[in-house]
Amino acid sequence: QVQLVESGGGLVQAGGSLRLACAASGNIFSINAMGWYRQAPGKQRELVATITITSGGSTNYADSVKGRFTISRDNAKNTVYLQMNSLKPEDTAVYYCAADESGIWNYWGQGTQVTVSS
Repeated sequence: QVQLVESGGGLVQAGGSLRLACAASGNIFSINAMGWYRQAPGKQRELVATITITSGGSTNYADSVKGRFTISRDNAKNTVYLQMNSLKPEDTAVYYCAADESGIWNYWGQGTQVTVSS
């Protein structure tokens, strides 16, 4: 089992920045990659960014956040970060951390609210 705890959400004005953190614990050696998803009211959950853990730290981003968001990892702290710059009102959502085990996003955090005011 893997436990994920997010932190860092909040309210920010458009154009501002926030940094989310996701701390993993438990059987972390089973994790291949970690990622951030988000879900806005009335919309489906969507991928924001992912990063591999086991090799290279390869990253992947949704087109809507490329150039504004950066995902990174600190393996010593078992923590993944999402630096969000130039935030827009359409970035408002609950952001979820997730962990990939054997190609399946098996584990999810409780979510953290990000609200961007115009």
